[in-house]
Parts: sequence; C-alpha cells; structure tokens
Amino acid sequence: MLARQRQQRILDEVARSGAVKIADLVEDLAVSDMTLRRDIAELASKGLVERVHGGAAQARMASVHEPAFATKATQQVAAKQAIAKAAAQLVAPGSSLGMSAGTTTHLVATELLDIPDLTVVTNSLPVSDELHTNRRLEQTVLLTGGARTPSDALGGPMAASALQGFHLDLLILGVHGMAVPAGLTCPNQLETQANQAFIAASRQIMVVADHTKWGVVGLQTIAELTEVDVLITDDGLAAGARHELESLVGELIVVRA
Repeated sequence: MLARQRQQRILDEVARSGAVKIADLVEDLAVSDMTLRRDIAELASKGLVERVHGGAAQARMASVHEPAFATKATQQVAAKQAIAKAAAQLVAPGSSLGMSAGTTTHLVATELLDIPDLTVVTNSLPVSDELHTNRRLEQTVLLTGGARTPSDALGGPMAASALQGFHLDLLILGVHGMAVPAGLTCPNQLETQANQAFIAASRQIMVVADHTKWGVVGLQTIAELTEVDVLITDDGLAAGARHELESLVGELIVVRA
C-alpha cells in the first residue's frame, strides 16, 4: 500500500472516530508501527491530525485555519467524487448556476461538462478553469473579481458587488464546516462575503460537503442550516448527525463513498 493510501486511511478513521491507535492501524494495514509513526508525523506537519500518545487525533484548528486548495484536494477524495456525481444529476440543462470555491465544487464542475447550455457564475479559479478548458458543449462561464484566498477563491467586496443583480436558478455551495447552532461556516471573511452574495442571488441552495465537515466551525456563519434546500454528503456521517440534519435542511441526500 502506498504512503498516500495509508495516510488517507488514517484521515478517514480519525474523521470517523475522532482518534486512531497505531496498534489498530498496524493490524489493519499490515505495516510496521515505525511506518505509521512517519505517516502520522507527516500528516501532523500539514495540520491534518494531532499526534497523541499511541496514535493520532483530530487536529484542534482555530476558527480561521484554512488549508490550501492543493491540501484539501487530497482529502476524502472518494466521498467528494460520489457527492459531485449526485449533485450533477440534479442540474438541469439550460439552467443558471452559482458555484462557490472548494475542492468538492471543483469535482462537481468536472461532472457538468456534458450538460448543455449552462450559465455558470463562479468565484473559484479551479472551477472556472475546468469549465473553460474542458467544456464540450456550449456553456457560458462568468468569473467574479476579488481578492484571492488560500482556497483559490475570489472574495471580498469586489466579488460580492459582481454578484448583485444576478438571479441564479441554483447555487452549488461548498463549505468549511457545518454545525448546530453555527450553521454553515467559513474561516475567511473575504470568502464569506462572496458566499453570502451568492446565496442572496440564488433561488435554491445546494450544499456539497463530505462528512468531515460536520461539527467544524469556522470564523463566520455563511447561512443557517434551515436555509439549505438540498444537502449532499456521504455515508461516513454518523446516524445522529443525519437525524439532526434531516430535521433542519429541505432534503438530505447521503451517497455511498
């Protein structure tokens, strides 16, 4: 098993259980404890886990902590791909979309390439590049201006101003965290401004967020959970969290990762 695969298994288990023991990983992955200690040390150096005696635990991140796009793109890949496929199935040809920044929304963009006559307004540089470079059918892609963030998003007053006057059929929104009572949150003030402007301009809100986003609280609230029309997540989400979300959002869709 490659180091990347081992480290993803560690991240998955930490996300699911909150912590993992090296002794359990040795048995599960059939590698030495020294190999696993190196894996955990590398993950800890990136801020993805916290090293604890005998294993690893969830990193205690500040509400303003914001990993780079490239870092997030390596996390929960299978779950994000499944979420992206489910989201694309709900996009009608000829519709107008808002697409926020994020690695999950970027994967959604890859699933939209064959849907004709879309008009996509986005503040995500990767989303814009994906749709502009690889689209196969007629699509219109509009990129907001603004200041660039670690998520490769354009945010701030310029991005928010660019979205005024739009009337979008659907917003596909990626989030940093979702929790009760904080709602949908973001660690970056510039991105929060853009996301709130997207919400104001959109008739429906679809949130795409893997299970590790549950319980995470960023610096600012983007929106309340009750404002969400559809939330798509993966089956790593605990039963209690599913029940809570079902009572708050319009529709909860759980996909198999």
